[in-house]
Amino acid sequence: MKKSTHVSRRHFLATTAVASLMAGTVGATRGFAAEPIKTAGVYTVPIEQQWVSRIHKAALTAQERGDIAYEFSENVSNTDYARVLREYAEAGNTLIIGEVFGAEQEAREVAADYPDVAFLMGSSFKEDPSLPNFAVFDNYIQDGSYLSGIIAGSMTKSGNIGMVGGFPIPEVNRLMHAFMAGAAEVNPDIKFQVSFIGSWFDPPKAKETAFAMIENGADVLYAERFGVSDAAKEKGILAIGNVIDTQGDYPDTVVASALWHFEPTLDTAIARVQAGSFAAADYGIYSFMNQGGTSLAPLGTFEGKVPQAALDLVGKREAEIKSGAFTVEINDDEPKSS
Repeated sequence: MKKSTHVSRRHFLATTAVASLMAGTVGATRGFAAEPIKTAGVYTVPIEQQWVSRIHKAALTAQERGDIAYEFSENVSNTDYARVLREYAEAGNTLIIGEVFGAEQEAREVAADYPDVAFLMGSSFKEDPSLPNFAVFDNYIQDGSYLSGIIAGSMTKSGNIGMVGGFPIPEVNRLMHAFMAGAAEVNPDIKFQVSFIGSWFDPPKAKETAFAMIENGADVLYAERFGVSDAAKEKGILAIGNVIDTQGDYPDTVVASALWHFEPTLDTAIARVQAGSFAAADYGIYSFMNQGGTSLAPLGTFEGKVPQAALDLVGKREAEIKSGAFTVEINDDEPKSS
Protein backbone atom coordinates (compact mmCIF):
# COMPACT_ATOMS: atom_id res chain seq x y z
CA MET A 1 0.00 0.00 0.00
CA LYS A 2 1.29 3.42 -0.94
CA LYS A 3 2.10 5.64 2.03
CA SER A 4 1.33 9.32 2.36
CA THR A 5 3.52 12.04 3.85
CA HIS A 6 2.33 12.58 7.42
CA VAL A 7 1.56 16.10 8.60
CA SER A 8 0.19 16.90 12.05
CA ARG A 9 -3.46 17.82 12.32
CA ARG A 10 -2.53 20.97 14.24
CA HIS A 11 -0.30 22.13 11.39
CA PHE A 12 -2.95 21.32 8.79
CA LEU A 13 -5.71 23.12 10.63
CA ALA A 14 -3.49 26.12 11.21
CA THR A 15 -2.71 26.44 7.51
CA THR A 16 -6.38 26.24 6.54
CA ALA A 17 -8.02 28.15 9.36
CA VAL A 18 -7.86 31.61 7.78
CA ALA A 19 -9.28 30.47 4.45
CA SER A 20 -11.98 28.43 6.16
CA LEU A 21 -13.11 31.40 8.19
CA MET A 22 -13.23 33.63 5.11
CA ALA A 23 -15.31 31.21 3.06
CA GLY A 24 -17.14 29.46 5.86
CA THR A 25 -17.32 26.10 4.10
CA VAL A 26 -15.33 23.08 2.96
CA GLY A 27 -12.73 23.57 0.26
CA ALA A 28 -12.29 27.27 0.80
CA THR A 29 -8.50 27.07 0.51
CA ARG A 30 -8.79 26.42 -3.23
CA GLY A 31 -10.29 29.85 -3.76
CA PHE A 32 -7.17 31.53 -2.36
CA ALA A 33 -4.44 29.38 -3.89
CA ALA A 34 -3.27 28.82 -7.42
CA GLU A 35 -1.94 25.33 -6.77
CA PRO A 36 -4.06 22.23 -7.58
CA ILE A 37 -6.36 20.74 -4.96
CA LYS A 38 -4.45 18.16 -2.95
CA THR A 39 -6.49 14.99 -3.50
CA ALA A 40 -6.19 11.40 -2.23
CA GLY A 41 -7.90 8.21 -3.34
CA VAL A 42 -8.42 5.30 -0.94
CA TYR A 43 -9.46 2.01 -2.58
CA THR A 44 -10.14 -1.43 -1.11
CA VAL A 45 -9.28 -3.22 -4.36
CA PRO A 46 -6.60 -2.91 -7.06
CA ILE A 47 -6.98 0.09 -9.35
CA GLU A 48 -7.37 -2.42 -12.22
CA GLN A 49 -10.74 -3.50 -10.77
CA GLN A 50 -13.59 -2.25 -12.98
CA TRP A 51 -15.33 0.14 -10.61
CA VAL A 52 -12.26 1.71 -9.04
CA SER A 53 -10.49 1.96 -12.39
CA ARG A 54 -13.10 4.48 -13.53
CA ILE A 55 -12.57 6.67 -10.45
CA HIS A 56 -8.82 6.44 -10.90
CA LYS A 57 -9.07 7.34 -14.60
CA ALA A 58 -11.15 10.44 -13.84
CA ALA A 59 -8.69 11.52 -11.15
CA LEU A 60 -5.74 11.15 -13.51
CA THR A 61 -7.58 13.21 -16.12
CA ALA A 62 -8.25 15.97 -13.57
CA GLN A 63 -4.61 15.88 -12.53
CA GLU A 64 -3.47 16.23 -16.15
CA ARG A 65 -5.67 19.34 -16.41
CA GLY A 66 -3.93 20.74 -13.36
CA ASP A 67 -7.06 20.79 -11.20
CA ILE A 68 -5.80 18.34 -8.59
CA ALA A 69 -2.56 16.85 -7.24
CA TYR A 70 -3.45 13.18 -6.83
CA GLU A 71 -2.07 10.26 -4.87
CA PHE A 72 -3.76 7.04 -3.86
CA SER A 73 -3.66 3.83 -1.85
CA GLU A 74 -5.08 0.56 -3.20
CA ASN A 75 -5.86 -2.82 -1.61
CA VAL A 76 -6.74 -1.13 1.69
CA SER A 77 -8.66 -3.54 3.93
CA ASN A 78 -11.95 -2.44 5.45
CA THR A 79 -10.43 -2.76 8.91
CA ASP A 80 -7.59 -0.41 7.93
CA TYR A 81 -9.68 2.01 5.89
CA ALA A 82 -10.32 4.59 8.61
CA ARG A 83 -6.65 4.78 9.51
CA VAL A 84 -5.63 5.46 5.91
CA LEU A 85 -8.33 8.11 5.54
CA ARG A 86 -7.07 9.77 8.68
CA GLU A 87 -3.47 9.75 7.45
CA TYR A 88 -4.45 11.47 4.22
CA ALA A 89 -6.53 14.05 6.11
CA GLU A 90 -3.59 14.71 8.45
CA ALA A 91 -1.31 15.12 5.43
CA GLY A 92 -3.28 18.13 4.25
CA ASN A 93 -5.45 16.67 1.50
CA THR A 94 -8.42 18.91 0.77
CA LEU A 95 -10.42 16.28 -1.15
CA ILE A 96 -10.49 12.54 -0.41
CA ILE A 97 -12.30 10.08 -2.68
CA GLY A 98 -12.93 6.37 -2.28
CA GLU A 99 -15.52 3.69 -1.50
CA VAL A 100 -16.79 2.89 1.99
CA PHE A 101 -19.25 0.07 1.36
CA GLY A 102 -17.54 -2.06 4.01
CA ALA A 103 -16.43 0.75 6.33
CA GLU A 104 -19.33 3.17 6.30
CA GLN A 105 -19.56 4.12 9.96
CA GLU A 106 -15.80 4.33 10.48
CA ALA A 107 -15.33 6.59 7.44
CA ARG A 108 -18.05 8.97 8.58
CA GLU A 109 -16.45 9.18 12.00
CA VAL A 110 -13.17 10.21 10.38
CA ALA A 111 -14.94 12.84 8.28
CA ALA A 112 -16.49 14.30 11.42
CA ASP A 113 -13.00 14.82 12.83
CA TYR A 114 -11.83 16.75 9.75
CA PRO A 115 -14.57 19.26 8.85
CA ASP A 116 -12.20 21.18 6.54
CA VAL A 117 -11.67 18.16 4.29
CA ALA A 118 -14.17 17.23 1.56
CA PHE A 119 -14.94 13.51 1.49
CA LEU A 120 -16.54 12.09 -1.69
CA MET A 121 -17.28 8.43 -1.06
CA GLY A 122 -18.95 5.59 -2.90
CA SER A 123 -21.73 4.44 -0.57
CA SER A 124 -24.95 2.46 -0.48
CA PHE A 125 -26.34 5.04 1.95
CA LYS A 126 -27.38 8.66 1.59
CA GLU A 127 -25.81 11.90 2.69
CA ASP A 128 -26.28 13.16 6.25
CA PRO A 129 -26.92 16.91 6.62
CA SER A 130 -25.30 16.79 10.05
CA LEU A 131 -22.04 15.78 8.34
CA PRO A 132 -21.75 18.57 5.73
CA ASN A 133 -18.31 17.59 4.40
CA PHE A 134 -19.28 14.00 3.49
CA ALA A 135 -20.90 13.51 0.06
CA VAL A 136 -21.85 10.15 -1.43
CA PHE A 137 -22.00 8.68 -4.93
CA ASP A 138 -22.69 5.40 -6.65
CA ASN A 139 -22.55 4.18 -10.23
CA TYR A 140 -26.12 4.74 -11.31
CA ILE A 141 -25.49 3.43 -14.82
CA GLN A 142 -28.84 1.69 -15.15
CA ASP A 143 -29.42 3.60 -18.39
CA GLY A 144 -26.40 2.05 -20.09
CA SER A 145 -27.21 -1.33 -18.54
CA TYR A 146 -30.70 -1.25 -20.03
CA LEU A 147 -29.30 -0.64 -23.50
CA SER A 148 -26.77 -3.47 -23.08
CA GLY A 149 -29.67 -5.72 -22.09
CA ILE A 150 -31.39 -4.97 -25.39
CA ILE A 151 -28.24 -6.11 -27.20
CA ALA A 152 -28.06 -9.29 -25.08
CA GLY A 153 -31.72 -10.09 -25.67
CA SER A 154 -31.20 -9.88 -29.42
CA MET A 155 -28.10 -12.10 -29.38
CA THR A 156 -29.20 -15.04 -27.24
CA LYS A 157 -30.41 -18.08 -29.15
CA SER A 158 -31.25 -20.28 -26.18
CA GLY A 159 -33.20 -17.55 -24.38
CA ASN A 160 -31.06 -18.30 -21.33
CA ILE A 161 -28.76 -15.59 -19.91
CA GLY A 162 -26.35 -16.08 -17.01
CA MET A 163 -25.56 -13.19 -14.65
CA VAL A 164 -22.64 -13.22 -12.21
CA GLY A 165 -22.37 -10.43 -9.65
CA GLY A 166 -20.14 -9.57 -6.70
CA PHE A 167 -22.53 -8.86 -3.83
CA PRO A 168 -26.33 -8.28 -3.93
CA ILE A 169 -26.06 -4.64 -2.87
CA PRO A 170 -27.96 -1.74 -4.45
CA GLU A 171 -25.17 -0.65 -6.83
CA VAL A 172 -25.09 -4.14 -8.37
CA ASN A 173 -28.78 -5.00 -8.07
CA ARG A 174 -29.99 -1.93 -9.97
CA LEU A 175 -27.69 -2.64 -12.91
CA MET A 176 -28.78 -6.27 -13.12
CA HIS A 177 -32.45 -5.34 -13.01
CA ALA A 178 -31.98 -2.73 -15.74
CA PHE A 179 -30.09 -5.23 -17.90
CA MET A 180 -32.84 -7.82 -17.40
CA ALA A 181 -35.52 -5.28 -18.29
CA GLY A 182 -33.72 -4.35 -21.50
CA ALA A 183 -33.35 -7.99 -22.51
CA ALA A 184 -36.99 -8.68 -21.66
CA GLU A 185 -38.14 -5.83 -23.91
CA VAL A 186 -36.66 -7.76 -26.81
CA ASN A 187 -37.80 -11.18 -25.62
CA PRO A 188 -40.19 -11.42 -22.64
CA ASP A 189 -39.62 -15.18 -22.39
CA ILE A 190 -35.87 -14.97 -21.61
CA LYS A 191 -34.77 -16.90 -18.52
CA PHE A 192 -32.08 -15.54 -16.22
CA GLN A 193 -29.64 -17.38 -13.99
CA VAL A 194 -28.45 -15.02 -11.23
CA SER A 195 -25.61 -15.68 -8.82
CA PHE A 196 -23.32 -13.66 -6.54
CA ILE A 197 -19.78 -14.73 -5.67
CA GLY A 198 -19.39 -12.81 -2.41
CA SER A 199 -16.32 -10.90 -3.55
CA TRP A 200 -15.40 -7.79 -5.51
CA PHE A 201 -12.31 -9.35 -6.98
CA ASP A 202 -12.16 -13.13 -7.35
CA PRO A 203 -11.88 -13.93 -11.08
CA PRO A 204 -11.42 -17.71 -10.56
CA LYS A 205 -14.64 -17.96 -8.53
CA ALA A 206 -16.54 -15.81 -11.04
CA LYS A 207 -15.25 -18.00 -13.85
CA GLU A 208 -16.34 -21.23 -12.16
CA THR A 209 -19.78 -19.77 -11.45
CA ALA A 210 -20.11 -18.80 -15.11
CA PHE A 211 -19.07 -22.29 -16.22
CA ALA A 212 -21.96 -23.74 -14.19
CA MET A 213 -24.40 -21.37 -15.89
CA ILE A 214 -23.13 -22.36 -19.32
CA GLU A 215 -23.60 -26.02 -18.40
CA ASN A 216 -27.16 -25.06 -17.48
CA GLY A 217 -27.90 -23.65 -20.93
CA ALA A 218 -26.77 -19.99 -20.87
CA ASP A 219 -25.40 -18.76 -24.19
CA VAL A 220 -24.90 -15.12 -23.13
CA LEU A 221 -23.31 -14.00 -19.87
CA TYR A 222 -23.59 -10.70 -18.01
CA ALA A 223 -20.06 -10.09 -16.75
CA GLU A 224 -20.52 -7.87 -13.72
CA ARG A 225 -17.24 -9.30 -12.34
CA PHE A 226 -13.85 -10.14 -13.85
CA GLY A 227 -13.55 -13.82 -14.76
CA VAL A 228 -16.94 -14.20 -16.41
CA SER A 229 -15.74 -13.21 -19.86
CA ASP A 230 -12.90 -15.73 -19.55
CA ALA A 231 -15.45 -18.49 -19.10
CA ALA A 232 -17.47 -17.23 -22.07
CA LYS A 233 -14.34 -17.10 -24.25
CA GLU A 234 -13.31 -20.65 -23.34
CA LYS A 235 -16.77 -22.03 -24.10
CA GLY A 236 -17.30 -20.00 -27.27
CA ILE A 237 -20.33 -18.02 -26.11
CA LEU A 238 -21.00 -14.28 -25.78
CA ALA A 239 -20.66 -11.85 -22.89
CA ILE A 240 -21.86 -8.37 -22.01
CA GLY A 241 -19.46 -6.17 -20.07
CA ASN A 242 -20.06 -3.77 -17.21
CA VAL A 243 -18.47 -0.42 -16.21
CA ILE A 244 -15.46 -0.78 -18.55
CA ASP A 245 -14.99 -1.90 -22.17
CA THR A 246 -13.05 -5.18 -22.28
CA GLN A 247 -13.72 -6.01 -25.92
CA GLY A 248 -10.08 -5.38 -26.74
CA ASP A 249 -9.20 -8.38 -24.56
CA TYR A 250 -12.15 -10.47 -25.75
CA PRO A 251 -12.76 -9.41 -29.38
CA ASP A 252 -14.86 -12.45 -30.24
CA THR A 253 -16.70 -12.61 -26.91
CA VAL A 254 -17.73 -9.22 -25.49
CA VAL A 255 -20.50 -7.79 -27.65
CA ALA A 256 -21.23 -4.60 -25.74
CA SER A 257 -20.69 -2.94 -22.37
CA ALA A 258 -22.44 -0.34 -20.26
CA LEU A 259 -19.67 2.14 -19.44
CA TRP A 260 -19.39 4.27 -16.32
CA HIS A 261 -17.89 7.72 -16.72
CA PHE A 262 -16.88 9.10 -13.33
CA GLU A 263 -15.70 12.42 -14.73
CA PRO A 264 -19.03 14.29 -14.28
CA THR A 265 -19.13 13.22 -10.63
CA LEU A 266 -15.55 14.12 -9.80
CA ASP A 267 -15.53 17.33 -11.84
CA THR A 268 -18.62 18.56 -9.98
CA ALA A 269 -16.92 17.89 -6.65
CA ILE A 270 -13.75 19.66 -7.77
CA ALA A 271 -15.72 22.70 -8.90
CA ARG A 272 -17.53 22.87 -5.57
CA VAL A 273 -14.31 22.57 -3.59
CA GLN A 274 -12.84 25.33 -5.75
CA ALA A 275 -15.88 27.51 -5.09
CA GLY A 276 -15.93 26.72 -1.38
CA SER A 277 -19.43 25.24 -1.70
CA PHE A 278 -18.81 21.52 -1.18
CA ALA A 279 -21.56 20.08 1.02
CA ALA A 280 -23.33 16.85 1.92
CA ALA A 281 -25.07 15.68 -1.25
CA ASP A 282 -25.89 12.62 -3.31
CA TYR A 283 -23.77 12.70 -6.45
CA GLY A 284 -25.49 9.63 -7.89
CA ILE A 285 -27.32 11.67 -10.53
CA TYR A 286 -24.03 12.48 -12.28
CA SER A 287 -23.83 8.83 -13.39
CA PHE A 288 -27.08 9.13 -15.35
CA MET A 289 -26.91 9.09 -19.15
CA ASN A 290 -28.37 12.60 -19.46
CA GLN A 291 -25.45 13.84 -17.34
CA GLY A 292 -22.82 12.04 -19.42
CA GLY A 293 -22.18 9.49 -16.69
CA THR A 294 -22.90 6.37 -18.73
CA SER A 295 -22.90 5.23 -22.34
CA LEU A 296 -22.95 2.07 -24.40
CA ALA A 297 -19.50 1.06 -25.65
CA PRO A 298 -18.99 0.97 -29.43
CA LEU A 299 -19.83 -2.40 -30.99
CA GLY A 300 -16.35 -2.62 -32.51
CA THR A 301 -15.75 -6.19 -33.65
CA PHE A 302 -19.47 -6.87 -33.48
CA GLU A 303 -20.41 -4.19 -36.00
CA GLY A 304 -22.82 -5.79 -38.47
CA LYS A 305 -23.41 -8.78 -36.18
CA VAL A 306 -26.16 -7.34 -33.97
CA PRO A 307 -29.67 -7.41 -35.46
CA GLN A 308 -30.68 -4.05 -36.91
CA ALA A 309 -34.00 -4.12 -35.07
CA ALA A 310 -32.09 -4.20 -31.78
CA LEU A 311 -29.84 -1.33 -32.84
CA ASP A 312 -32.89 0.70 -33.84
CA LEU A 313 -34.44 0.08 -30.43
CA VAL A 314 -31.18 1.03 -28.68
CA GLY A 315 -31.08 4.29 -30.63
CA LYS A 316 -34.71 5.03 -29.84
CA ARG A 317 -34.38 4.31 -26.12
CA GLU A 318 -31.11 6.24 -25.83
CA ALA A 319 -32.70 9.35 -27.32
CA GLU A 320 -35.73 8.97 -25.05
CA ILE A 321 -33.56 8.51 -21.96
CA LYS A 322 -31.61 11.67 -22.74
CA SER A 323 -34.78 13.66 -23.42
CA GLY A 324 -36.59 12.33 -20.37
CA ALA A 325 -39.30 10.61 -22.40
CA PHE A 326 -38.20 7.19 -21.11
CA THR A 327 -36.99 6.40 -17.60
CA VAL A 328 -35.16 3.23 -16.67
CA GLU A 329 -36.48 1.94 -13.37
CA ILE A 330 -34.05 1.96 -10.46
CA ASN A 331 -34.69 -1.29 -8.59
CA ASP A 332 -32.25 -1.93 -5.74
CA ASP A 333 -33.87 -5.22 -4.62
CA GLU A 334 -31.84 -8.40 -5.02
CA PRO A 335 -32.54 -9.95 -8.45
CA LYS A 336 -33.56 -13.59 -8.61
CA SER A 337 -33.20 -16.33 -11.18
CA SER A 338 -36.26 -16.91 -13.33
